[in-house]
Amino acid sequence: MSTRELGGTAAATVRLSIRVTALCWVLVLLDGLDLFVYGATLPGVLADKSFGLTPVSGGTIGSLTTFGMMLGALGAGILTDRTGRRKIIITGVTVFSLAAAACAAAPTVEFFGAARFVAGIGLGGLLPSAIAMVMEYAPAWRKNLAVTTVMTAHQAGGALAGALGMTLVQSMGWRSVYWIGALLLVVVLPAVVLLLPESMTFLLAKGKTDRARAIADKFAVSLDTFAPEPAEDRRGGLRGLFTPSVRMTTVLFWIASFAGLLLVYGVNTWLPTMMRGSGYNLGSAISFLLVINLGGIAGMLVAGRLADRFGARPVAIIWFALTACGVGLLAVHMPLLVTYVVVFLTGAWLFSAQTLIYAAVGAYYPADSRATALGWVSGVGRTGAVFGPWLGGILVAGGLSSLGFVVFAIAGVLGAVMVFLVRQKTNSAVASGSVGRTPVPGPQNA
Repeated sequence: MSTRELGGTAAATVRLSIRVTALCWVLVLLDGLDLFVYGATLPGVLADKSFGLTPVSGGTIGSLTTFGMMLGALGAGILTDRTGRRKIIITGVTVFSLAAAACAAAPTVEFFGAARFVAGIGLGGLLPSAIAMVMEYAPAWRKNLAVTTVMTAHQAGGALAGALGMTLVQSMGWRSVYWIGALLLVVVLPAVVLLLPESMTFLLAKGKTDRARAIADKFAVSLDTFAPEPAEDRRGGLRGLFTPSVRMTTVLFWIASFAGLLLVYGVNTWLPTMMRGSGYNLGSAISFLLVINLGGIAGMLVAGRLADRFGARPVAIIWFALTACGVGLLAVHMPLLVTYVVVFLTGAWLFSAQTLIYAAVGAYYPADSRATALGWVSGVGRTGAVFGPWLGGILVAGGLSSLGFVVFAIAGVLGAVMVFLVRQKTNSAVASGSVGRTPVPGPQNA
């Protein structure tokens, strides 16, 4: 093959990666919108006395959603390694969009709660499948940046949910926000079905070479680029997470994900309240939530570039350690401007630390167990997403807001230690997936 043909193939590979990443970004945006829309509409639902939701039942429904996400992540991770990334992605979007319609039309609180539980299953199933798909289409020197870029959509979805909640709940009622989420299915799903290909890495790992070659020919890319990496033990699915070479790694990643999601959900839930307890006024306390999420978007893009250069694992260790420092520092009352800077930087480290776990997990496991590994690290981590808000509530109720920052900082230290204990893998095949430092091609990295 000539140099010009090689260059054309490389360019086509990049274009295909951008297509897949962009489509998954939109889907993860909808995932984030549907996840955070409950919190954004909850005040309006509680104010609707004819509906009958109470704060207690509202909290129960929030927990049901999280529980559904855990089940969705655990189940979909296994299924996507058997049936393919594309099917599970499309199914996840369909499930949580139809559940949004059910929420909008819910006649009773019980029906609404059941719909949110079903939505959680769809939400939990989409994310690991989308991350696996994005990693398998991204060039080796851009895998981590592709993952962190897609995860910025989650924060953007949360911001969109807040904007819709502020603008529509008062004027059109809380049901209108859920109807918008359902209508997006009609707009987005046909485009996904038409434009999103199946992962060629998955197809090759399953021996479906003809289907993979057809996709490669359609997009004018080299099939060799997407060949699955060799593995020491080729057992796939859940058994593949407990082979002798990775079983300790699996447990360490699970604990790190627990710590990461405890931080993400605990801090996001209680930051305004804890900041008020530390002496800041209500307006500043609420604005800190916006600032920390803006920091999260910026931090993911920076973390992705650093992870592509130095590896997701070492950057995750540093990011968790910096998160611990930032959260711990918030226990000290500082000048307002300094506090905003610390909150922004803490967000930059906090959200991308958890995302870097997903990036590292995707690189540590072969193609036939990658989505299972991502699903289970996300699913097990959801226990932290339940525990974090509960723990924060206990501390705030006891008037211990400053101690809450210290406890969350300890969770950051736990995450750093767990990722540090993950054994550095050195075989060349896995290294090409960004474990350790990934070789960076000169001109293509410009």
